[in-house]
Amino acid sequence: MAELDDIRSFIAVAETGGFGRAAQILGLSKSIVSRRVSKLEEELGTRLLSRTTRGVSPTEAGNEFKARSERILAELEEAREAVAQQAGGVAGRLRLAMPLTFGNRHVAPLLRELALKYPRLEIDVHASDQYVDLIGERFDAAIRVGTLKDSSLIARRIAPVHTSVLGSPSYFARKGRPATPHDLAEHDCLLYTGTAEQEWTFRMGKRWVSVRPPGRLRSDSGETLLEWAVAGLGLVVLPNFIASDAIHSGALKHALLDYPMPTRGLYVVRPPGAFVPGKVRVLIDLLVERFGGTPYWDPCQMAMQERGVSREAPWESGEAVARVVAAPEHQPA
Repeated sequence: MAELDDIRSFIAVAETGGFGRAAQILGLSKSIVSRRVSKLEEELGTRLLSRTTRGVSPTEAGNEFKARSERILAELEEAREAVAQQAGGVAGRLRLAMPLTFGNRHVAPLLRELALKYPRLEIDVHASDQYVDLIGERFDAAIRVGTLKDSSLIARRIAPVHTSVLGSPSYFARKGRPATPHDLAEHDCLLYTGTAEQEWTFRMGKRWVSVRPPGRLRSDSGETLLEWAVAGLGLVVLPNFIASDAIHSGALKHALLDYPMPTRGLYVVRPPGAFVPGKVRVLIDLLVERFGGTPYWDPCQMAMQERGVSREAPWESGEAVARVVAAPEHQPA
């Protein structure tokens, strides 16, 4: 087992390009990681890493050793999974990245269920709206909200994510409702800064039209924007999974229902490979069970259907599995 720990330390350094970052990921001190790699190089009688002032990178021998070691560790993980399944349970450490608001509101209760159901399962959660490198930071899976592009990662589309223009009754009483997206120029808008995209996009007839809304209040937190909107400070665009309670209570009302916004997606992404660890599989199965189809947080989607307005964007294929990029176009999360 000590030799396997040495190998894992070497792989972490090779993938992250530094001993400090590898130590952070492994939860160890930098000196321990350095000592393990040095011990491994001494036993093998060759340099596995090239150390320069600009960082650390694998040598030719290091790349070869890394590739073979990763296969060995993957087979070991499969063997453990097979034994765990025969024993009637899921074991190991699940390292998961998830968006802050969506994760705390909707995923955390599911993780509690997994922890109670599988007492030998360790769960390590990174909850943040900041992008994480799934492979480089050695996550088993990540939950992503947005539009995903092609890459080597494997994604499972769990549910659609709908967004709406919303305002409080007090705001509409003071400023009125916009009749078309172009009327937003005359309104106070609350702007999400968690993405480089600062335009609001609507379907007008057969065309997609983008407008840049004016606004003096900005935040990278969907929860903050929600609070401001409920207080009557302006119009906001929020995904239903954040705004559903406020919509249900009447604290927020819809605007521009005749001009639907693009449909995004809720995804689970994982590193490439045919083998799906049991700890990841049970997570995906539970997410599909609870969020699949029309999610429970989508009351405004039902309102759209009652008005006969389709929310599906033309690029939504509905396929369950796709290869995706690690950097999604985020919704307020």
